[in-house]
Amino acid sequence: MPRATNAPASRRRRRKVLSKASGFYGARHRLFRKATEAVDRAMQLATIHRKERKRDFRGLWIIRVNAACKLCGITYSRLIEGLRKADIRLNRKMLAEIAIHDAEGFAKIAEQAKTAQA
Repeated sequence: MPRATNAPASRRRRRKVLSKASGFYGARHRLFRKATEAVDRAMQLATIHRKERKRDFRGLWIIRVNAACKLCGITYSRLIEGLRKADIRLNRKMLAEIAIHDAEGFAKIAEQAKTAQA
């Protein structure tokens, strides 16, 4: 009886890893072992960076809202506190969009937050 190998499955597995490593530099896209190490690390970092991107965007929205607050004569923390007291439920992403595209509307929101605080 001839020797049975796992050639089709292992070749498929190697081809899959090498195709994921296709844009890598040097041996990392040619040699299976180096490619496996590189792909494993890339997948691990992709997971970490997906979570970091959420943090980065939240920080960006806060910076934008803070800049718009200063134009309206209120601090960011006072705006958020006033919005909570006025029961205005806008998240930071929407506040940032309003601040960029509708400055008058943001000024009205800031005024409502100021009056709710007083």
